[in-house]
Amino acid sequence: MRILRTDEARFAELPDYPFSPHYLDVEPGLRMHYVDEGPRDSAPVLMLHGEPSWSYLYRHMIPLVAEAGHRVLAPDLVGFGKSDKPASVDDYSYERHIYWLSRWLKALDLKDITLVCQNWGSLLGLRLAAEHPDLFRRIIVGNGMLPTGEAPVPVVFSLLKAFATHSPWFPVSRIVQLGTERTMSRAEIAAYEAPFPSAEFKAGARAFPKLIPLSADDPASDANKAAWRVLEKWKKPFITCFSSGDPITRGGDRHMQRRIPGAHGQPHITLRGGHFLQEDSPDDFARIIIDACKSEMAA
Repeated sequence: MRILRTDEARFAELPDYPFSPHYLDVEPGLRMHYVDEGPRDSAPVLMLHGEPSWSYLYRHMIPLVAEAGHRVLAPDLVGFGKSDKPASVDDYSYERHIYWLSRWLKALDLKDITLVCQNWGSLLGLRLAAEHPDLFRRIIVGNGMLPTGEAPVPVVFSLLKAFATHSPWFPVSRIVQLGTERTMSRAEIAAYEAPFPSAEFKAGARAFPKLIPLSADDPASDANKAAWRVLEKWKKPFITCFSSGDPITRGGDRHMQRRIPGAHGQPHITLRGGHFLQEDSPDDFARIIIDACKSEMAA
């Protein structure tokens, strides 16, 4: 497996991203980067990004949650951000991403976790929580789901999959902007391009759309069905925080609210914004996390 590493200089002086880098090898020669802010002795809040973003997506939320007294961890998935990037699309699979994240989770000895996840962060995070339920205290999902291949996918996703597979041009920042209602600055757009100095660095981003299970015989379908069997008995707090303008995940919040016992009676909310609600409503999204942690402590 040929591994690429983005030059640290490309991340210099990014707007609103002052966080010190932390690194961990999740297998020999494969380094994962993560943000680690706030008091180390407090229960962790784990923020998982998706396609084709990185921990920069949470830059406005991380300080707010950390200042409220929580340890905030935001890893860059392998192939994204400051993490190493295997050079071939074939180097990536759903199971490999689960393996890499599980190694990172166990190496840091994280427990009592509040999971915050969106997009592929949900496909991975919900699997992690279902496979290691004793490590997680609550789950907050924003614009995400755990598909098993049994339900039809939105047309817009099929278009993205075809584009990622066949287009010689894969403009990461343009994709993020299309999923964001507000107009990002040039510096923010450059920050989303920073991890990818050339096309060969984008194998992980191109791989993700192909890895979503679209049929019952998909390699990840059985494992996701097993995760759902755990989630259907999940009684710890489960909160949905979806946005008003996302054509990809619309309706997924109600589906999870019906199926997951821990979702009953929770303060579910719909925020203003597109698919990347961390860009459109970061303060409100952070407030949901802070209030969820505070309410349980008070109880």
